[in-house]
Amino acid sequence: MIDQAGIMMAQGSKIACECIQSVNDNMAKSHFHDYFELYYLEKGTRFHMIQDELYSITPGEFIIFSPYKMHHSYGEENVPFKRLLLYFKKEEIDSPELLESLENGTGVYKPDSAAKRTIHQMLLQLQEEQDSPGRYCASYMHSILNLLLVKIVREINFPALPEKRNRIVDIISYIHQNYNEEITLERLARHFYISPYYLCREFKKSTNSTIIQYIQITRVMNAQRMFMETDKNVTEISKDTGFSNITHFNRVYKSITGMTPSQSRKLYKNTRID
Repeated sequence: MIDQAGIMMAQGSKIACECIQSVNDNMAKSHFHDYFELYYLEKGTRFHMIQDELYSITPGEFIIFSPYKMHHSYGEENVPFKRLLLYFKKEEIDSPELLESLENGTGVYKPDSAAKRTIHQMLLQLQEEQDSPGRYCASYMHSILNLLLVKIVREINFPALPEKRNRIVDIISYIHQNYNEEITLERLARHFYISPYYLCREFKKSTNSTIIQYIQITRVMNAQRMFMETDKNVTEISKDTGFSNITHFNRVYKSITGMTPSQSRKLYKNTRID
């Protein structure tokens, strides 16, 4: 499904929202943004993998993803769902204290009934203003956004804990912690005392991705972050993210991001995150 709000952000918007209704719309790979995302579920049940933690949400609950947090969502087969997405740049947040709370607040929020209604209404207000902008539209959306975020951090102190860990979540955690080393299907199967066939089947069922795809995506996402955050060259980053040679790194990186590592190095050279 096309992410219209994401397109708006790529085109320069500082705040963008979108209401989406779908079924079997499962992400094939994890991704991250350089802006915040608030994912509010109106209908259905969804599972979210954030880094190496698994969360589930039900209607009226929402997740906040801080920038550069790897995540993807999925649901059970043939179960329809409806969600509101809100993207916003950190520069739109007025208070340094509020920004700090949100940066540390990635996870699921479970508001009470009254807070659910208010938060939902404020999200709808943002959507309505975006779709039918009035005078001072940018200022209006900026003000509503900050009121919404203040309400969240004042009334919901901490995000909910992730789901109880299972073997697949432990395997995902292992990949995130060891992506810079050699990881093979056989080695993972031996490490977790399961058969390669069972591992492939259960991993695909839980993540909508193969083991190899997930390892490659994890390595590339971390390579992207290194391009953003360090001055390391392409060869150094290739080694630091577990690729066996520069040719393989170039091929996999371009297949996932649409650009070569050299293009990323040039793009982020003057925009490091300190």
